[in-house]
Amino acid sequence: MIHHRSGTLFGEDVVLVNTNGGGPRLSALKGRQVLADGVYEQIRTLIMNDGIAPGDRVNIDEVARELDVSGTPVREALARLESEGLVVRLPLRGYRVTELLTKDEVEDMYGLRLLLEPPSAAKAASVMTDAWAAALQAELDSCPVAPDDDSYEDYKALSAHDQRLHQLILQIAGNEAVAAAFERTHCHLHFFRLTYNQTSGVAALAEHREIVDALISGKPAQARKAMISHLETARDRLLVKM
Repeated sequence: MIHHRSGTLFGEDVVLVNTNGGGPRLSALKGRQVLADGVYEQIRTLIMNDGIAPGDRVNIDEVARELDVSGTPVREALARLESEGLVVRLPLRGYRVTELLTKDEVEDMYGLRLLLEPPSAAKAASVMTDAWAAALQAELDSCPVAPDDDSYEDYKALSAHDQRLHQLILQIAGNEAVAAAFERTHCHLHFFRLTYNQTSGVAALAEHREIVDALISGKPAQARKAMISHLETARDRLLVKM
């Protein structure tokens, strides 16, 4: 079920999502966006803000009516969301939103990251160049402060920065197989679904700074240690609140 107040999404109309009796969770799309991308972002926002609850079936006709579109862009958006692990297709029944990660799944995902990312950070530090250092600094500068609010609209910039930074480090390390394995997990999306109403942005950004300082300084052992500390701390922040 979609928890909402009604309206359309294009032009000046709005779909509002209210999960706990509070204020609106979505805002209007300004102007007429590219249809497929606009539909995808709106459904994704609904899922990330728990506007469609984990385990609920997605009613394609209902979503299409709310967005004032045909079923085609809704189906296209759901196919994209399926590739990210946010929905799963049910034979002859459409789609449903995936369940939140369990503690075991969180531990498994961080276990994988701890195998892949600390050695990659060490390798990245050992091959650091001025150009890569500038790219790392630019990525830090793209998200200088944590968001004030805890909604998806506010926190998705931090989540996107987090994903880009970790991917950049893997790119610098030069192991394409590791980078591809990391990307397939879509871990930042799934961790966000567990933590969107928790405030850990300030700590995460400080940890990013420590990692980048070690990388730019060309210190492999320090970079490895900083990455391990960041991943273990992030894991523990998440698990303690589950």
